[in-house]
Amino acid sequence: MPGRGPPRCARWHCNASRCRRTPPTGATRVPEAQPSGRPAGHGRVLAALALAQFICSFAGSNMNVMINDISADLDTTVQGVQVAITVFLLVMAALMIPGGKLTDRYGRKRCFLTGLVVYAIGALLSAASPGLGVLILGNSILEGIGTALLIPPVYILTTLLYPDVTSRARAFGVIMALGGIGAAAGPLIGGLITTAISWRAAFVFQALVIAVIVLLSRRMDDPLPPDPTRSFDTAGAVLSAAGLVLVVMGILAADDNIWLTIGLLVLGALVLWWFFRSVRAKEAAGREPLLSLALFRVRRSNLGLVTQNVQWLVLMGSSFTVAAYLQVVRGYDAIETGVIFTAATLGLLISSLCAERLAARHTQRTLIMAGFLMCIAGVVVLIALAAAFSTAWAFVPGLALVGLGLGVMLTPSVNVVQSSFPEAQQGEISGLSRSVSNLGSSFGTAIAGTILVAGLTRGAYAAALIVLAVLSVGGLIAAALLPEEARPAGTPAAGTTAPRAQH
Repeated sequence: MPGRGPPRCARWHCNASRCRRTPPTGATRVPEAQPSGRPAGHGRVLAALALAQFICSFAGSNMNVMINDISADLDTTVQGVQVAITVFLLVMAALMIPGGKLTDRYGRKRCFLTGLVVYAIGALLSAASPGLGVLILGNSILEGIGTALLIPPVYILTTLLYPDVTSRARAFGVIMALGGIGAAAGPLIGGLITTAISWRAAFVFQALVIAVIVLLSRRMDDPLPPDPTRSFDTAGAVLSAAGLVLVVMGILAADDNIWLTIGLLVLGALVLWWFFRSVRAKEAAGREPLLSLALFRVRRSNLGLVTQNVQWLVLMGSSFTVAAYLQVVRGYDAIETGVIFTAATLGLLISSLCAERLAARHTQRTLIMAGFLMCIAGVVVLIALAAAFSTAWAFVPGLALVGLGLGVMLTPSVNVVQSSFPEAQQGEISGLSRSVSNLGSSFGTAIAGTILVAGLTRGAYAAALIVLAVLSVGGLIAAALLPEEARPAGTPAAGTTAPRAQH
């Protein structure tokens, strides 16, 4: 009608000639796709999210080449360093689910920045640690807590900020590539820093990277507002964390006392059973639990979680096994060990760069299966060549195959899980997904480390890798059981985007 200006959108308070997409009071804002399918300032945001995944993965593997240096400087043992590494991974796994839930209550950006600050404090404390106890406090506890707070927002924000298939697949590809490279290149970077300066400087390096991430995150927008009214299941958080801690500590105790191991594993299983029983009771009473049992009713997601767990188990387990063997048995220093691990880094980088092209030609299921087959082949080659040759080059082909395999399947596994749930459940599934992955890292280091410290010989090296190969077969079977994905030729792989409400 004349005098009333341009027409306004029926759903939003917007001017048709220049839509401001401002929701009316009381409405929940749903993120809209930009014309390019990416949010404004996507480059800085994606760089911050990818660097966050990189530094957390780096922290889980770079200490593998510092075993001798830390042991000598802090007057501890290989087992002491193994405990510090495993506890770091375990704290991440135990707190990742509560961390995911906190994003709904306090907001994704706030949790992300808080996690970065806690992580930086832990890194600086680790750099100044006078003994193993302070190192565990800084590296294992504070960095672990910081990681549990900042990693769930990485995956939630990526899912929300990149609404279309192509942009989200590309964003997850970048994040998973940097995460895998952080884990694979951790030994090389850590070795270079340790040899050139000191192992303590590696923690200062982490704090500096965190400062860069904070700067990149200043203009990051949270697509959904926080909901302070959301309840938080404190009892459930305690039970889930306690159960996971007991299980992993049981594995760590296997080389000392088998009865203690059995006792801890049984106790851990009982606590986890108590946790799931409390979840069922809370849901029946209409209260919100820490983790909805509905997340476990999607077969596709369950199988995807299994593949994620095994992938990180193999990556961290093989990394710890080869690094410890090279340093303790072969007598290599940190830089020599790191250079050898370049093969895994290059393999992962090459396959990650091809991820988008591979996803356009093959289903997620096919890529995950191919990745496990390459990892199994890599482990077999690591065992065979190490037994036949004394040269460092004997480790290169096997590590390269493991890197190639991981690069092929890391992104498809994440997409399989994240895309199985709508936006309303992204906080929960992201926390569960990252918890399962980090639990795999904990298992890998704990299992491989337990076998190695029982006797650091060529036999123990082969035994640890054989166990990892067998577990990889389990991951391959889980991948083979994933539902077939029917998609037209020339279209992006199915399952790379989560169901979204129609706008």
